[in-house]
Amino acid sequence: MTDTLVRVEKGTADAEELAAVTAVLLARAAATNDTAPPRPRRTTAAWRRLERSPGFRAPHSWQG
Repeated sequence: MTDTLVRVEKGTADAEELAAVTAVLLARAAATNDTAPPRPRRTTAAWRRLERSPGFRAPHSWQG
């Protein structure tokens, strides 16, 4: 048995069903545990600067 919160089936939902799903998802989001420490912020960029890359890459390199 799996612990599924929402099960999507084929069909069209009316306004009442969408409201019910929205209410459940909002209640679930509000009930999350916010005691986890915040993530540390990155001090460096996640992308690389092209001018700092080496001039040559092997032709078989995955880095392009």
